[in-house]
Amino acid sequence: MPKPLYVFDLDETLIDGDCAMIWNQFLVAKGYVDDPEFLEKDAWLMAQYAQGELDMQQYLSFAMQPLANLSKSEVDDLVIECVDTQILPLVFPQAAKLIQQLKHDDIDMIVVSASVSFLVHQVALALGISQALGIDLEVNNGSYTHSILGVPSYREGKVTRLNQWLKQQPKDYGNIHFFTDSINDLPMCEAADFTYLVNPCPQLRSIGQKPNWVRLHWNRSSDW
Repeated sequence: MPKPLYVFDLDETLIDGDCAMIWNQFLVAKGYVDDPEFLEKDAWLMAQYAQGELDMQQYLSFAMQPLANLSKSEVDDLVIECVDTQILPLVFPQAAKLIQQLKHDDIDMIVVSASVSFLVHQVALALGISQALGIDLEVNNGSYTHSILGVPSYREGKVTRLNQWLKQQPKDYGNIHFFTDSINDLPMCEAADFTYLVNPCPQLRSIGQKPNWVRLHWNRSSDW
């Protein structure tokens, strides 16, 4: 019998925060941002995301501005520092314990996030998950751009990207178990065999109970 696949959203699901916002705060602290209103604009855009109304290309055009003069390798080095110092301390202990148990049981996992790939892959690796999908960006003259490459892993795009990934795998999986907090992931919630709502946002909570949907309350001050 094929083993299940565990699929995780990242922000506010595996970590108690949003890695894109944390990354932008990190860039400001490091002196890579000139705009004094950068974080205020970022917060406004992320509020749009929380409501399920964010224009992803508009967001990326804004958020990638500080990286325009940095090489891909320079950005990747900064990402490693940011993940190690700012993001890993925010991992929910319940998430860390679940990941450890799944690894012990030889169950495959993948992170599918609407954050940019260079962040998502590094966070996933730091958590011990080797497979990850994020929003891929075109690279031009050795630097990341704000142009999306392929289908963005956002809203229904998460389902598309996961299905593309599944078709490329050498083995078949059984049930899909999906963990998220966000209304943006409703298409994936409905596509999965089992859905786990981690501290769900008000819009997800308002949908009500559905078969094979479970609510989880995770926090950083208690064990799972």
